Amino acid sequence: MKFQRVLAIPVLVAALAGLTLTATACSSDDNSGAIRIGTTETDSQWDVFEQKAKAQGIDLKIVHYSDYTQPNAALAQNQIDVNLFQHLQFLGQYNVANNQDLTPIGASQIVPLGLYSKKHKSLAEIGQGAEIAIPNDPTNQARALFVLQAAGLLKLSGDVRQPSPADVDKGASKVKVTPVDATQTALSLESVDGSIINNTFLLKSGIDPSTALYKDDPKNPGAEPYINAFVTRAADKNNATYLKLVEIWHDADVQKAVQENSKGTALEVTRSGPELEQILARVQQTIREKK
Repeated sequence: MKFQRVLAIPVLVAALAGLTLTATACSSDDNSGAIRIGTTETDSQWDVFEQKAKAQGIDLKIVHYSDYTQPNAALAQNQIDVNLFQHLQFLGQYNVANNQDLTPIGASQIVPLGLYSKKHKSLAEIGQGAEIAIPNDPTNQARALFVLQAAGLLKLSGDVRQPSPADVDKGASKVKVTPVDATQTALSLESVDGSIINNTFLLKSGIDPSTALYKDDPKNPGAEPYINAFVTRAADKNNATYLKLVEIWHDADVQKAVQENSKGTALEVTRSGPELEQILARVQQTIREKK
């Protein structure tokens, strides 16, 4: 059985994906009784998820967005009921920027962020002054800098919680960083010594995740802001059906599909809503202090 796919009308310019936008809207007065869940993915795990939910008596309507800026706006505007596409750092950026209180109700997974190269086979081969491309959006840029610091390629001298390229100690660093649009990080491999590539664009580019020269450790407490989560409006965070969706996502068959689609890069995470809210609160406080 295929899930019901509804493509949403884009209203904003894509902040991360830079993808072509298409489609017709899922109206906010949908009275079908289905739970409307928004995502930016079309992978087969959603088919399995829909089937498992139906077996539990839950009718899902999957609303697919090709623009990363849309699922949160749609949720805030009651066009959908839940979304699953983002990590807590991205959610925190959205909430602070838009004065919203969208709330995580359960974790799904975390995916390591890696450094890739077509010119070098190991970190040791990367020479002094080498150029590394990193995503230019604040959400992923800070994480990319942490990856390079952990790999021993640069040193941060400024804000250690939400660094930007301005916080790189150039005198103490082996490499220089070049921020580019996240969609261009894989393409940049032809012209730079290495590139930090988000999992979405890594898989779309056909790059083998096992070829990473270095990856951050998803089990490290410092990686908590990058846990992906089911998100809903604050008033609905205790909705039993929504919480049931989190449980169904961790069904063995759904997780098998997740691993197949992610080529084994997704690490399952089972943190509760209250735990995620605490992490999100810290993330948002850091963002506010950085402004």
